[in-house]
Formats: sequence, C-alpha cells, structure tokens
Amino acid sequence: MTIKPSQTLILALLIIVQLVCALFFAWDVSRDYFEIGNQSLPDFHLAMEAVSVLALALAIGIEVGVLRRVMRRQTYLQEVSSQAAKAMHEIVEERFSEWKLTPSEHDVAMLVVKGFSIAEIASIRGSAEGTIKAHLNAIYRKSGTSSRAEMLGLFIDPLMGAPLVKNGPQKGGQDSA
Repeated sequence: MTIKPSQTLILALLIIVQLVCALFFAWDVSRDYFEIGNQSLPDFHLAMEAVSVLALALAIGIEVGVLRRVMRRQTYLQEVSSQAAKAMHEIVEERFSEWKLTPSEHDVAMLVVKGFSIAEIASIRGSAEGTIKAHLNAIYRKSGTSSRAEMLGLFIDPLMGAPLVKNGPQKGGQDSA
C-alpha cells in the first residue's frame, strides 16, 4: 500500500482531531464524575462515556501504529526500488559496454530498454525511422539477438538469477511444467 504525502497529512490531521475529541470527552467524563462523586456507583450513562473514551483512545493508538508501519514500509519499498533501478542501470550499462555500442547505438538501445517505439525514438533523436532501424540491426548483431524482446531478456535474466529457458522451446511446441 502506497500512501501519498497528502494522504499522510490528511491521516495525521484526522488522528489529531480524534485526539482532541478524546481529550474533550475525557475531560467531560471526569467533570461529570466529580459532580456525582457522592454516589457510590456512577450511572450507566457516565460508565458508557468512560468506555467510549477508552475505546477512542485505543483506536487512536492503533491508527498511529498502523500509520507508522505503513510509512516505514513505504520508505523501505522506495529504498528497495531505488536499489533495483540502480542495479538495472548497471546491468544495462555493462551489457552496452560489452557490446561496444557507438554513442548513437547506446542512445537508441537505452530508449529501446525504456520501451519507446521506433517512431518515438526517431522523433526523440530527430532521426529518420530508417536510421533507427539501422542502429537497431547493429545493436541486435552486437548483442547476439534478433529482436527487441530477446535483447530485453538479456537484461531480465540476470535479475531473475537464471534464464527460464535454456535451450529454446521444447519439441512439439508445448511448454514443460
């Protein structure tokens, strides 16, 4: 669960409002208790108000705990995501270096990894689509691949630990389980 900063602020404000209400009700219960202090047993209404104050205080404590856990989890996930992005970038740059791409091929390959189409890459680079296709053919040749999907698989496999398919598809066109 991801919480936006504005949502965190709203939740914190709601908790503060609940806390103010709890303090008001606790003050009201204590005032009522001292007003009827002569009686041996407080009346049912006062007892219910006291239980309600305790329940509200417990709920506030639980909400604060949950909010803190969610915020810690979100911070952790952001750190892990940042580390994964850095690792992916390192893998991409390492592969590009191994393939000895030219600066233009490097730029085109990076845009391919980011998911841009040939037309989008041509527009971004101010080149003709034919030029981008020529760069892609050189990239595929240098990487030992024949398609965008195959090339992207070279980046995914190291992140997965091992290739999912070792020797291509099984005979008969069926995947083995």
